[in-house]
Amino acid sequence: MKTSARAVIIGGGVVGASTLYHLAKIGWSDVTLLEKSELTSGSTWHAAGGMHTFNGEANISRLQKYTIDLYREIEALSGQSCGLHPNGGLMLAATQGELDSLKLICSRARYLGMETEMISLDEALRLNPLIDSSYFIGALWRADGGHCDPSGTTHAYVKAARGLGASVERFTRVHSLAQRRDGSWDVTTDKGSIHAEHVINCAGLWAREVGRLVGIELPVLAMEHHYLITEDIPELAGRNHEIVNTTDYAGEIYMRQERGGALIGTYEPHGIAWSPVKTPDDFSMQLLPDDFERLAPCFEEGFRHFPALGRVGIRKAINGPFTFAPDGNPLVGPIRGLRNYWVACAVMAGFSQGGGIGLVLSHWIAHGDPGQDILSMDVARFGAFATPKYTSIKVPENYSRRFRLVYPNEELPAARPVRRSPIYDRLLAAGAVMGANFGLEHALWFAPPGVAPTETPTYRRSEAFAIVGAECRAVRETVGVYETTNYGKYEVTGRGARAWLDRVFASRIPKRSRLGLAPMLNAAGRIVGDLSIACLEEDRYLIMGSGFAEEFHLRWFWASDPPSDVFVRSAASTLCGVSVAGPKSRELLQRLVRDDLSAAAFKLFQVAQTAVGFAPAILTRAGFTGELGYEIWTTPDYFATLYDELCDAGRALGLVRFGGRALSSLRLEKGYGSFNKDFRPDYTPGETGLDRFVDFDKPDFCGRAAACAERAAGPNRRFVVMEVSDTDADVVGYESILKDGAAVGYVTSGAYGHCIGKSLAAGYVPAALAKDSESFEIDILGEMRTATVRLEPLHDPQGQRLRA
Repeated sequence: MKTSARAVIIGGGVVGASTLYHLAKIGWSDVTLLEKSELTSGSTWHAAGGMHTFNGEANISRLQKYTIDLYREIEALSGQSCGLHPNGGLMLAATQGELDSLKLICSRARYLGMETEMISLDEALRLNPLIDSSYFIGALWRADGGHCDPSGTTHAYVKAARGLGASVERFTRVHSLAQRRDGSWDVTTDKGSIHAEHVINCAGLWAREVGRLVGIELPVLAMEHHYLITEDIPELAGRNHEIVNTTDYAGEIYMRQERGGALIGTYEPHGIAWSPVKTPDDFSMQLLPDDFERLAPCFEEGFRHFPALGRVGIRKAINGPFTFAPDGNPLVGPIRGLRNYWVACAVMAGFSQGGGIGLVLSHWIAHGDPGQDILSMDVARFGAFATPKYTSIKVPENYSRRFRLVYPNEELPAARPVRRSPIYDRLLAAGAVMGANFGLEHALWFAPPGVAPTETPTYRRSEAFAIVGAECRAVRETVGVYETTNYGKYEVTGRGARAWLDRVFASRIPKRSRLGLAPMLNAAGRIVGDLSIACLEEDRYLIMGSGFAEEFHLRWFWASDPPSDVFVRSAASTLCGVSVAGPKSRELLQRLVRDDLSAAAFKLFQVAQTAVGFAPAILTRAGFTGELGYEIWTTPDYFATLYDELCDAGRALGLVRFGGRALSSLRLEKGYGSFNKDFRPDYTPGETGLDRFVDFDKPDFCGRAAACAERAAGPNRRFVVMEVSDTDADVVGYESILKDGAAVGYVTSGAYGHCIGKSLAAGYVPAALAKDSESFEIDILGEMRTATVRLEPLHDPQGQRLRA
């Protein structure tokens, strides 16, 4: 065995094998994969081998397409067959909600360049004659997909990697990982030690244990998963082609052809966690006991929907463990505070996603960036809130809903509430319908007296529509209050703080008592943050941004090498916040502060450390609604008192509580983009319009060369807000934007603009077409709707109300 390597990969399943291949492909031939048993001996060997491009996240769907296309390449390089059956995919809908979901998938596929179409049930029967079409109302077909041989595919990756110089050590157990001062690792195994620059945890069922070797607890849990293989089915005899792989939402069933019979699997509603505390060391190529009594109702549903399956016997039953993260997506990327330690685990759909994960992870390791937006797979989307208890509750919920829809307006209930602000109970008492952001509860909208604080899940407008509209109008006409505790918050202090921030952020760093909008770029000039910075003192700064990205941004700050005289910490649990917005917001706040809040004395983006009523606070004149507004930050011990005083002082002014839904509507009326929705690491300053906040005169900041090059050449596409011809539904995200029938862009977010009476969609179109009044079409749930670009904000285009 080698004693040194540039990178050591732990785990010989499909993800580890793909990572090995991709590192070798980019020229890192000095890489070694360690497997404690035989290759594929964890979850890979008993996988059904399905491959598809269906995913609610467009970027993951794109990576799944890459994975499927890659198989021909590794077959050619390795001489090893992947056992490909590229017979496509079919999804069935039994309800209007399910049909809407398929129409959304179809719209997204146009821009992604995937051959997808809604088809009739007669056509679905031609593709799969085992369907009882009486249970369904619609179907979607996609050309990409099918199934492969799990063992053959994994060995194809490995053989191709070996041909490029990589090495594999089977039957080699890792006992310990120790980091040296230079960030490299000593990997101790039962066959000796390897000194490696990088360690990559692809350990699958043992990912938790490999994480524990470095003192972390990854939020992963294995679930038992069953599928059956039937005896030969007469209806399949004599066919020239295999039936299409089929997913049945209503029956929570997937099925495909397996030789002359069928493979049928289910994600049952009461799944069983496997080895929830520790994965057995000696588990290798083993299956778990069958549990037909528990699963009978699920399979019986499948036999009703596919009657031919129920008329033949069962040839084989498979019950094996697969690992999941709390939201079902993989965990990929570096861990904050652990230099050169990487994870790629919880990849349940390994034969759909493994190739793409190997691609982005190898690029990330070699170049410091994944090369594309993978926020929804990034391990940093979970913070300290994702404890083992949280994971043990959330994973089974996700497992049970794998083939159920999660609607855009739906909030899943398991493991909630976890994080609560001091005014949580007050919000509930006021009728708040709550959502969760990075584990923290926050108000989405407020049910008026006599209205139940519940909402029907739908892709269309719900019963909350009119209520959210009333909240929006109240903010525009009088004054509203919105809790901002769910924002990400960071404190940067120390003698070198300003100089360090000047290198990390592309913007000008504000002077004392001022706030500035601050884009943050990676070396390739892509947006990794859209934040704001308040300068409290020359050596003390408060930074605010997306709550979802708290761990992501903390990792970025730490990776930006703050010098010894700069201290960065999260203020998520030490500062609570509230926004007051509307034409009467100044009048309300003036009742609680002694500072002069007149327009001349307290200007837009001004910051004061003052008292608001009883509460010592940081007060900024800023907001996200486009109205005159303020944000107030104080410590948790004062926050409930501050909130009560604001509500009391505002009662006579018509103060209304508003939630996140109203905020989304208000911001789009003003043309404001939002990080994680509209601004992500796929986009540049010029494309997003954030270039107006970039200080190009600064001699040095991360991403400067790329940003200057884009400024000289001009962006390829631009972020625009469009007015959409009305329907009973608004865009969700990633719908295709079409021009003359061709997909030219895609939607990033949308809402109904209640104060202007227009449905709004934000997204990206070619720069040459980003002109005022330019007309496009957007496919919204199967209906083509005219979308007209509005370059000026549809509400208060001159910003007079904001500056009032």
